[in-house]
Amino acid sequence: MPEPSPTTPPDEPTAPEAAPAPRGNTAPPESAAPPESAAPPGNAAPPGSAVDRYFAITARGSTFAREIRGGFATFFTMAYILVLNPIILGSAEDKFGAQLSGPQLVTATALVAAVMTVIMGVGGNLPLALAAGLGLNAVVAYQIAPLMSWPDAMGLIVLEGLLICVLVVTGLREAVMHAIPPALKQAISVGIGLFIAFIGFVDAGFATRIPGETGSVPVQLGATGHLSGWPVLVFCLGVLLTVALLARKVRGALLISIVAMTVVAIVINEIADIAPAAWGLTVPAVPADIVAAPDFGLLGAFSLFGAFQQVGIITIVLLVFTLLLSDFFDTMGTVVGVSSEAGLLDENGKVPNLGRVLLIDGAAAVAGGAASASSSTSYIESAAGVGEGARTGFASLVTGGLFAVALFLTPLATVVPAQAAAPALVAVGFLLMAQVRHIDWERYEIAIPAFLTIAVMPFTYSITNGIGAGFLAYVVIQTALGRARRVHWLLWVSSALFALYFAIDPVEQLLGVK
Repeated sequence: MPEPSPTTPPDEPTAPEAAPAPRGNTAPPESAAPPESAAPPGNAAPPGSAVDRYFAITARGSTFAREIRGGFATFFTMAYILVLNPIILGSAEDKFGAQLSGPQLVTATALVAAVMTVIMGVGGNLPLALAAGLGLNAVVAYQIAPLMSWPDAMGLIVLEGLLICVLVVTGLREAVMHAIPPALKQAISVGIGLFIAFIGFVDAGFATRIPGETGSVPVQLGATGHLSGWPVLVFCLGVLLTVALLARKVRGALLISIVAMTVVAIVINEIADIAPAAWGLTVPAVPADIVAAPDFGLLGAFSLFGAFQQVGIITIVLLVFTLLLSDFFDTMGTVVGVSSEAGLLDENGKVPNLGRVLLIDGAAAVAGGAASASSSTSYIESAAGVGEGARTGFASLVTGGLFAVALFLTPLATVVPAQAAAPALVAVGFLLMAQVRHIDWERYEIAIPAFLTIAVMPFTYSITNGIGAGFLAYVVIQTALGRARRVHWLLWVSSALFALYFAIDPVEQLLGVK
């Protein structure tokens, strides 16, 4: 991981960050065995083959069999995104009440994952897969889209990806990494985890808004103050199944839970008298077809600068900054974590081809926005493939190829009800929440900004608000302690923007804008 900035206070904790769980992203990866010094002769790639030389399969102590096995393991561990991403994006409305098509979202999600994972394999030569990021898609669905149209929102994703590419090319990524204190980086992941979990509880009907309630209790258990109905039962059983699989460290736990509970939901829907509306947007039923032609209708449906006509420049800067934080830091942790498990770090602890890897990851964000699939990023689930022996980008070719096959299986993904998929969101919330252990709660100057970051996100239903509250609190507290000069200038600029963001209404009134 990058060293802490020289501007960080001397007593600021600088313990290495744990590689974040996606967003998003996920089942905790198993510890991978160290790479073997030599591959067994029976399975080894021919030393003289062009493929072996290009990917360094034998040189890294791997074999074709291990790479293929690892590629399959990674795919099945992260294939849940083909269900969750369409549910998260498809359940939200933009400023004009428009919703994205579920089948088109499945196609876009699979296509971007397939293409960018293959590019990562060929260009970065790491066993690293990419797909739409959990957490990032929540920002797009519940925070950005309500302010503008879907094409405008996806245009911001493209801009964010381009900005990441610029940061990589210019070397400014180190400055961005050092600007944010470690505790705030971890708090951002934890807050996003709680936000995602809350979305899961609400989407499943486990928690609902009290109709007409204006008092002190904005949400309640179930629709009437207690749990009722078959769909909610499916969700509850799904949560129990998911946590049991996670506790047993079953690879692909989230995907297994989603598939199992979808089957249960289909059976219940067939034998019980359930109103279609009780399931929400998707009613579980056996699809008429299993294979269907992919629908590419969302490709290219973005407006690069349309957002500037919908909201103010300050809001746009903050939204892009929020996406940048979520994407950039998680990527760094994921790339380092997966490379470390694969035994690919050099003697200085550096990732091979890091510049190309980060550039490809930035390009994946651009591709995700251009395809209306939300920002795509590297997945920590790639460590599952490493655990099966993958050491090179050849495994990514296998994973990307499986995502390409999934393009034609859209009917299967579009029968999954929210109640069967939401347990995975709750599980992702738990996995992200685990990073809270790295925050030093004994030191208030660190703990208070971290707490505000974590709490404000779910309580205001806004990731941007949480980041802003944490940044402002950190700067104010450091100033009060006489450490103002130790705060990185980027943090000062960001905090000033957030202060203006929170006070935009009185400022506009003062300036006579309204």
